Amino acid sequence: MKSLVTGGAGFIGSHIVDKLITLGHEVIVIDNESSGVHEHFYHNSNALYYKYDIADYGLTKDLYRNVDYVFHCAAESRIQPTILNPLGAVRTNVVGTTTVLQCSRENNVKKVMYSSTSSAYGLANKPPLNETMPDDCLNPYSVSKVSGEKICAMYTKLFGVKTVTFRYFNVYGPREPIKGPYAPVVGLFLRQFRASEVLTVVPDGTQRRDFTHVDDVVNANILAMTVEHNHYGEIFNVGTGTNHSVLELAAMISDQTTMIEPRLGEAYITLADNTKIKKVLGWAPTKNIEEYVKRELLK
Repeated sequence: MKSLVTGGAGFIGSHIVDKLITLGHEVIVIDNESSGVHEHFYHNSNALYYKYDIADYGLTKDLYRNVDYVFHCAAESRIQPTILNPLGAVRTNVVGTTTVLQCSRENNVKKVMYSSTSSAYGLANKPPLNETMPDDCLNPYSVSKVSGEKICAMYTKLFGVKTVTFRYFNVYGPREPIKGPYAPVVGLFLRQFRASEVLTVVPDGTQRRDFTHVDDVVNANILAMTVEHNHYGEIFNVGTGTNHSVLELAAMISDQTTMIEPRLGEAYITLADNTKIKKVLGWAPTKNIEEYVKRELLK
């Protein structure tokens, strides 16, 4: 088998690359390594890497030849930076996703797995959040990622490309971004603790998040690759179905916290209804945040 992973040098993508290698796949990675949230990027010596822009059709189209599966993880993937640069978010997340799908279509790729976000649910929907709820996009990140979802659905309906869209809920784990003030909160808090710094909490700390381990995200992608079903072009939540407040997370790590400036465009509660992915793909979460934090603090 031959697979292509966009964003395969980053957090989630690199874990998918590693898993595919262990499964015996030939793996190609497209990643321009432009993300500013990583201290370094991750390369598997058994994969082939191309430092290209996913939105560059002319440069990337030939890389899709004879590819069986595409895992599309590349994105402008942080809320606050997209507020500062909406044009960049749209180019990467909308034009880039369309380019990935068109290249996949032209090369008869068997399936495309698209990494999207639970931020699509916004504030208008009452948790637990399920895939039938309307979009409530609060920022350029969620708008551009949901646009990618709709383009995936269109490529399935109009062109017959088998797409599977995942809405990830607050992914954490090894290799998570820890650089800068907008790093995901689990990695940020651990970085601050290890540097003997006070944990910085966005007010008022009672906001709740469904923290989902990257290994469970990888497993969802592998199941989508292998399991046949009748739900192509549709959305699947990838979340544990439990959540914790930011202050509860902080208390697992340190008793030293301080409040910082509020942020625009972020949801208050994330909590996945994962009924659909359990039923269709046979997926279930295997990791929890408490055990992960305990192990990390012992390192």
